[in-house]
Amino acid sequence: MYILECSDGSYYTGSTNNLELRLAQHQAGEGANHTKKRLPVKLVYFEEYARIDEAFYREKQVQGWSRKKKEALINGKSELLPQVALAYRDIKALSGGFENLSHPNEPKL
Repeated sequence: MYILECSDGSYYTGSTNNLELRLAQHQAGEGANHTKKRLPVKLVYFEEYARIDEAFYREKQVQGWSRKKKEALINGKSELLPQVALAYRDIKALSGGFENLSHPNEPKL
């Protein structure tokens, strides 16, 4: 599983069984549509797995992450991953920002 930073600052997450070849393909414009339009790209993070299905699973997991969470991973700040995984509404609720988190039709206790 790997993460590329594109020329526009966006991130592309992929998986492969030959990282060197895949990077060369991306740089040559033979990679994904996302990277073709945003060359050059730079490898900013990778993880190695014994099996491609494990790498593919991890790729799909990381693709669903927010930019901040990806950046925490890229920068080796794994302790920040749970914090940056919270949605804004969750942070607001945890800090007491919402008066009533229950459904409007739910009886008050």
